[in-house]
Amino acid sequence: MTMTQRTVYLGFLGCGNIGGGVYHLLERMQDDLAVRFGLRFVVKKALVKSIAAARKDIPAEVYTESAEDIFGDPEISVVCEFMGGAEPAATFMAEALRRGKHVVTANKVAFANHWDRLQEAADAGHAGLYYEASVGGVIPIIRTMTEAMEADRVSEVMGIINGTTNYILTRMSREVSSYASVLADAQKLGLAEPNPSADVEGTDAACKIAILASLAFHGRVRVDSVYTEGITKVTVEDIAFGREMGYTLKLLAIAKRTAETVEVRVHPTFLPDGHPLARVDGSLNAVFLRGESGKDIMLQGRGAGEEPTATAVVGNILDAVLSSRPARPTFRVTAENAFAITDNWVTGFSIRLRAVDQPGVLSRVSECFAREGVSIATMMQKGAAEDGWVQLVLVTHPTHEQSLRAALAALDNAICVPQSVIRVEE
Repeated sequence: MTMTQRTVYLGFLGCGNIGGGVYHLLERMQDDLAVRFGLRFVVKKALVKSIAAARKDIPAEVYTESAEDIFGDPEISVVCEFMGGAEPAATFMAEALRRGKHVVTANKVAFANHWDRLQEAADAGHAGLYYEASVGGVIPIIRTMTEAMEADRVSEVMGIINGTTNYILTRMSREVSSYASVLADAQKLGLAEPNPSADVEGTDAACKIAILASLAFHGRVRVDSVYTEGITKVTVEDIAFGREMGYTLKLLAIAKRTAETVEVRVHPTFLPDGHPLARVDGSLNAVFLRGESGKDIMLQGRGAGEEPTATAVVGNILDAVLSSRPARPTFRVTAENAFAITDNWVTGFSIRLRAVDQPGVLSRVSECFAREGVSIATMMQKGAAEDGWVQLVLVTHPTHEQSLRAALAALDNAICVPQSVIRVEE
């Protein structure tokens, strides 16, 4: 018996690397999708700024410079957004949703910052909003959290969700190379953008953890409430001292919930060498989840790039077409319905100080920390005196963020100057 074949018409908003990757993946998968699902996909229109400057590996008749050719076409039922950035992507997606077209996006910036607006438009148009590719590329983390773990109570999400920074830190650790030299290599290899600030300053990861935290805790986490610190100040000395103590340095995105608080943060973090995330190297991504019922789960894979992202997008296109009801979050997504986020989380700290090499300095440092209730687990002097100064490295027991900041502020800079502060997660 031959399966009846249905044609699904798609519209693309933008058609760069990811859009082109989706277009060609649909071409390669056409026969398989027809056999497995009885579906034939046709990209009817792709919005570009300039048809003359558009990529040449897609038929010219597909391109348009008018968004209305997509929004106003009743045959187009699914709109895929590949424009990047917050605007005009969010406005275009909202318009498509209001007109009853399902939207699939890989755009974490537009989605994380305008989720409430997009969800309102989806509700008004009775359309689905799909965003698996916005976090983790081919890693099915959104699907896992919205389906497999929907009945669990997730207390912690911790992830390496930016491949560029993971590549840089891996190279710095293995080769004892400086941040600047490894970044330059990453740019030559195409693993870092010419302007890498979104990656290296942590803002890319902040958007992604805002999405994951919202799903994990069933309430809106705004991007502007995520504490964000990048890797630009990390030195090979920091990495080397951490390795001596059995730690691996990663840029982590962390979200935790207790009975009273929610914390969401992105920053360089030391992990024990035995932690599963410590072994995720190169440009790989991974997300570690802790739930009451499912306990510990970790997903790992390619988190960026044309092919992994295209795979996730095509999976969402199938979801949109085959689902009996449009995708909806299981919590109210509004501008007002957002968590209050604490800035006083509890974690360990590794602190590198430059101190005067004279009697009594260590005791004065210890006193400053003790007055703020910060307990020091380990303190080491590194190397011989240089111009009368030495390097001190100390690691604290878990303590409150604000207590640690108060202790550092109380130090006498005439005898002791903080050089770096890196948080430690066990």
